[in-house]
Amino acid sequence: MKNLFLMLLAASLFVSCGDKVSSKERQQSSVEVEDNQSNYALDVYNFEGFESFLSRKDDKTYVINFWATWCAPCIKELPYFEIVNKKYSGNNVEVILVSLDFPKQYEKKLIPFIEKKKLESKVIALDDPKMNDWIPKIDEDWSGAIPATIIYNKDKSQFYERSFNLEELENELKQFITL
Repeated sequence: MKNLFLMLLAASLFVSCGDKVSSKERQQSSVEVEDNQSNYALDVYNFEGFESFLSRKDDKTYVINFWATWCAPCIKELPYFEIVNKKYSGNNVEVILVSLDFPKQYEKKLIPFIEKKKLESKVIALDDPKMNDWIPKIDEDWSGAIPATIIYNKDKSQFYERSFNLEELENELKQFITL
């Protein structure tokens, strides 16, 4: 027990002694993979930088899906978001896929996944370890489980802590748009 306490103390000291980066510098960064097969640039945000995606007051309807490559239900529903992105883009709908993958997985797993699946929706990564601070700002009842989705426009907003099939996703979206 004493050894466990000492290991935890040493780990917390190691983490807290890292370079300090101002919040302005951390709001957005980019991860680029430049090898023989990839030249993909992934936009990475902390919550402060990401927050503007949640409150746009223009004429668009936003579908924001929180997912990760390690989440099987997330992967299963991604094609439905891609279909919605293509099918409803003419109706002022924008799909944003917010990856919650671990930063060390961006180059080895996330970016290759995006390229392999040929995702056309906007994909960004949210890298902010203070989950207990930002999760309730997205929805006060969100447990933090994924997949989770927000559909909103300037008039209304709805949060869903669940996965969708295509019909369910389209039915929810149709409550926000005029066809």
